[in-house]
Amino acid sequence: MNTGAKITAFAAALAATFGTAYGVGTAVDPAASERSSATHSEHEDPDPSGHGGHPDATPAGLQITEAGHTLDLKTPRVTAGEKSEVRFAVRDRDGRQLTSYRREHGKELHLILVSRDLVTYRHLHPTRAADGTWSTPVDLPTAGTYRVFADFTPDTENATNLTLGADLAVSGTYKAPAPPKPSATTTVDGYTVTLNGDLRPGEASALTLDVSRAGRPVTDLEPYLGAYGHLVALRSGDLAYLHVHPNGEPGDGTTEPGPGISFTATAPSDGTYRLFLDFQHRGTVRTAAFTVRTGPKAAAETPKPATTGETGGETGGEHGDGDHRH
Repeated sequence: MNTGAKITAFAAALAATFGTAYGVGTAVDPAASERSSATHSEHEDPDPSGHGGHPDATPAGLQITEAGHTLDLKTPRVTAGEKSEVRFAVRDRDGRQLTSYRREHGKELHLILVSRDLVTYRHLHPTRAADGTWSTPVDLPTAGTYRVFADFTPDTENATNLTLGADLAVSGTYKAPAPPKPSATTTVDGYTVTLNGDLRPGEASALTLDVSRAGRPVTDLEPYLGAYGHLVALRSGDLAYLHVHPNGEPGDGTTEPGPGISFTATAPSDGTYRLFLDFQHRGTVRTAAFTVRTGPKAAAETPKPATTGETGGETGGEHGDGDHRH
């Protein structure tokens, strides 16, 4: 499996307002200005991931329309704490709903749903009706503004992979959470995940996430969507989207099923990012989350990984419950 990251862009929208009962949280850290060096200039192919790519290297998920395709979010708002259904479609340049997609990692479309405070995260796999309308059940715990990312590739000639984004308003009483602190170690459901490596602005860097349980390395991770792990990074402030693919894949003769899951990623700018790792063990998919910073202060502010057996960072409940629906 190729290792580069794909990056697209959108214009962020304002959330709907629900009077005094509803508000929008303050961003953790406004993003710095884009660096032209964020392009993969060292590669002949502007997108070595093999997923099409965006040669202008504008951060992903920041636009609702790209390459003649538009994300049509048919459910603009839901209520916090209630089971709801989110419906959407992708329309082509003629306004027709897209019904033909290429399968990637076993799915036609991957849906990422995340709160703007970067605390609640969902990686969903909705169902497509014959007319091109997608739907998925959701149950979001808190009010606020959420971003919906549709990650897909149209099944058309010369089509490239796209990530389109739109805002979803979640009504209810809003209480701004404390920003998650930078940490190289986090725990979820008894698993400890340690991040090794630094996310760097404007250049590719290696990231390895090691999974352990009860102080012992997990060496029998299970394939999930064709890989031992999937990593999504979102920039605080505007939720620029960076989807990174792992180095290697199950069955390639060299990639081990843990404890380490290796990725190559490039941050588009200095700033604060939330990293969400999906991994599967003993039949259950879990999500581990990290806050990392890039730039001059990153080394001083981000703690070094803990030794084997130590835990730190956030619990599973603080960074989302790893909701994976198919």
